Amino acid sequence: MDSKIADIRNDYSRHNLTETEIEADPIRQFDKWWHQAVEAQVPEVNAMTLATASADGMPSARIMLLKGFSEKGFLFFTNYNSFKGQQLTENPRACLVLFWKELERQVRITGIVEKTSTEESDHYFHSRPRASQIGAVVSPQSQVIENRQWLDNRNSELTKKFEDAIVERPGHWGGFLVKPVIIEFWQGGISRLHDRIQYSLSEDGNWKIERLAP
Repeated sequence: MDSKIADIRNDYSRHNLTETEIEADPIRQFDKWWHQAVEAQVPEVNAMTLATASADGMPSARIMLLKGFSEKGFLFFTNYNSFKGQQLTENPRACLVLFWKELERQVRITGIVEKTSTEESDHYFHSRPRASQIGAVVSPQSQVIENRQWLDNRNSELTKKFEDAIVERPGHWGGFLVKPVIIEFWQGGISRLHDRIQYSLSEDGNWKIERLAP
């Protein structure tokens, strides 16, 4: 073991998280923390880890961007033919993790995944910068390609093709909604005695709130 790596540690002491100050609904609690993270100007505030698994349980994770949240769930967009898209089709369950180190906070969201409507995917697609719209058409995401030049040539070709035309959303590109069943709020604490508050969705639709040991 590399002792230099093993010796890296930081203590956390900015905030506490108590049962008396949290919201009864986890989406409202997330909204509170979200606005505090935005106000604190956390870089890449909507960056999150998306963890998925294939039908046989092989896990995979990558960084994505959260594009919206509501009482319905947490929203992101991608290529449905990508590796993550295939895994979510095989096994529509996922976990999202947002880490705001400047506030010493982490939110972990576990839930059931479903595709968004065609209308919602279209609306977001056409709100994107034009270059990003073309990029979604250009890239056969997660597939093996010949080289970088192939990608650049295809981008140039399609940029010219769509020069005076509307870029239609490809049918293989759209949104996923993670409908949460568990949401955990983690606040860093002194001596690794962190605060962990977990919301679990009950069968009656209400949220059960529990404190977890750090």
